[in-house]
Amino acid sequence: MPKIDCRNLIWLLIAILATLLLDRPAAAAQPPNIVFVLVDDMSWADPVCYGNRFYETPNVDALAKQGMRFTDAYAACPVCSPTRASIHSGKYPATLNLTDWLPGMHPTGRKLIGPEFIRQLPLAEITLAESLKTAGYTTGSVGKWHLGGPGFLPEDQGFDVNVAGTAAGSPAGGYYLPNKMNLPGAKPGEYLTDRLSIEACEFIRTNRDRPFFLYLSHHSVHTPIQGKKELTEKYRKKFADAAAKKNAAYAAMMQSADESVGRVLGVLDELKIAERTVVIFMSDNGGLSGVTSNAPLREGKGHVYEGGIREPMIVRWPGVVRPGSVCGVPVVSVDFYPTILEMAGVKVDPQQQLDGESLMPLLRQTGRLNRDAIFWHYPHYSPQHGVPAGAVRVGDYKLMELFEDGHLELYNLADDIGEQNNLADKMPEKTVEMHKLLVDWREKVGARMPTKNPKSP
Repeated sequence: MPKIDCRNLIWLLIAILATLLLDRPAAAAQPPNIVFVLVDDMSWADPVCYGNRFYETPNVDALAKQGMRFTDAYAACPVCSPTRASIHSGKYPATLNLTDWLPGMHPTGRKLIGPEFIRQLPLAEITLAESLKTAGYTTGSVGKWHLGGPGFLPEDQGFDVNVAGTAAGSPAGGYYLPNKMNLPGAKPGEYLTDRLSIEACEFIRTNRDRPFFLYLSHHSVHTPIQGKKELTEKYRKKFADAAAKKNAAYAAMMQSADESVGRVLGVLDELKIAERTVVIFMSDNGGLSGVTSNAPLREGKGHVYEGGIREPMIVRWPGVVRPGSVCGVPVVSVDFYPTILEMAGVKVDPQQQLDGESLMPLLRQTGRLNRDAIFWHYPHYSPQHGVPAGAVRVGDYKLMELFEDGHLELYNLADDIGEQNNLADKMPEKTVEMHKLLVDWREKVGARMPTKNPKSP
């Protein structure tokens, strides 16, 4: 019987094993972790990487350098709850009939009466978290929910972990703990934004060895405007003019939100999982006018003008997204759902209607999107003096319809980002074409319209 060379046998086994590993399908590899950081009421113009010279956002700026910064990213609504619902469902607020912040308001003495809308994200919706769980993801929601109370909370919508998520839209009791939120591990006097960051990092540590989806949803920089005392004083000294000084507390809140991003990025580095983790940064609507400046954009939160809907958005995905890249293609918050599912290798149920489109061709810089238009429908009055309106954007052009009198406004955003030059009379054919597109879309999704107030003059 011939002798067997043990060394050759070992090398043969190693070669066979290596071949088997290399030939394994890509789907067998662990899908990327996904961290979604959603800030509340942050203006498109607030981060330094978007041109701000007053605030300090070094961690958000670093994220932009490491990933792709979107210049024309939009919230699906100029107020919070509908945009949040669009992220978790992949549907426009008009499709869901969740078109206003919860619970909304019913102003009297106005020309129109807003339509009725649902007061929670329906359980019948297959949420983003529920879809990711089918691929083995552990899911965690940390911070603001604002999509329904008991029976409709994150734990009822596919999240394994819910930290401080309630029906409330702002932190009851303010930003210093203890407040009325459910944060049993909090220390007296601790700042809410810091505490949510700690909870988020703990979720990451606990689930480091399995694919996870973390939805870190800050209350900051929403009212009450209550920055850390030491940071507020820092910005009071930094701002030379009186107009800027009034934003000192807001600037402090901005720094705390930015530090939260830094903490999350830091723990990913510490655990050596940053290379297999997607990080997404976004705001839910425009900045609150009078508290921050949305310039050069027009208006702010509560308005369908650019200041109310255009948002800072960054996506970092090591090995896929080119560092320091910038994308000027218009995208909207309904796009997150199909994008994240494609990232995770999850196929969308053919029976499930999604209004968004996967952004993977843009992130990979391999192609373009298939759609021509994105839409808004806000048939309500907002606390920020916004009026019922709808809008559509096609390429550089944006058409708005103001529902009180049917007034139409057309802007070329490439030349007029501040929406100061209404082209409706100068470009009547374009105006008619885009208005028809908007009306047809409303009919398609069953958008509910406001009605005339019989008590209004």
